[in-house]
Amino acid sequence: MDKSELRKLQAFLRQSLGNEEIRVTPDPKNPDDGAVHLGERKIAAISVDDEDGDRSFAFSMKLPVGRETLQSYLRKLFENDKLTLAPHGRKTDSVELNSGEDFLGVISADDAKRQSFTLQIAILDFDLEDY
Repeated sequence: MDKSELRKLQAFLRQSLGNEEIRVTPDPKNPDDGAVHLGERKIAAISVDDEDGDRSFAFSMKLPVGRETLQSYLRKLFENDKLTLAPHGRKTDSVELNSGEDFLGVISADDAKRQSFTLQIAILDFDLEDY
């Protein structure tokens, strides 16, 4: 990831998640990927996908809370009351994350007891064109 992509990803995430404190930096362990920070804390990773000639980015964030507190956890973390959860089709092990009416990504259970989850957001190259 080059500096321009990091800057665009940061602007995209700030707008999408509604928090200007989000920073995207190169991942020290893998400079081809990005690390997402909120304050001093690393909260997520972004990896690059160049398959089929299309460049896209995969945002992945572990959520160490149960299903009943996901929405309040995310709202508090990002200081954004517009973040809401919605059913993800007929699936019972995942939900959609929205900001207002905008779909952001899918939150899937990591374990059968549904005590931890992972938020995944697919960011396509054209999603970054306005940044």
